[in-house]
Amino acid sequence: MTPFGEKLRALRRARGILLKDMAAGLQVSSAYLSALEHGRRGTPSTGLIHQICQYFGLIWDDADELMTLAKQSRPRLKLNSAGLTAQQTALANRLAKELRNLTPETVAAIQTLLDAAGPAATPAARLAPAKRLARPGAASRER
Repeated sequence: MTPFGEKLRALRRARGILLKDMAAGLQVSSAYLSALEHGRRGTPSTGLIHQICQYFGLIWDDADELMTLAKQSRPRLKLNSAGLTAQQTALANRLAKELRNLTPETVAAIQTLLDAAGPAATPAARLAPAKRLARPGAASRER
């Protein structure tokens, strides 16, 4: 299940709406809507997300939340580790291999660590200051 699918199902169930009725209201198939809820389909189009917001009467923050969850809900990911360090590539591969077996507490702890790390730094900013000064001629330019 994806964050978007989980939210979509919660919205539908909280209002007591059957999947087939919602699918008819959105003019999509029940199979497609079920696949969205279960994370077997990719991120829905922006147009469908707007239709869903209208269907439930979501505005402002609730609509923004649904859009954000959709962006975080790609069930099939592809990661290009070219240009990353060996440690970063190893971490990506390990996460891909073991993610299914992680407990919810471990996933939350990893997300907390990533949130604390802040936005991704540029490659030059990731280098320690001493390493940046080690470039030929860098010391003379610093003075």
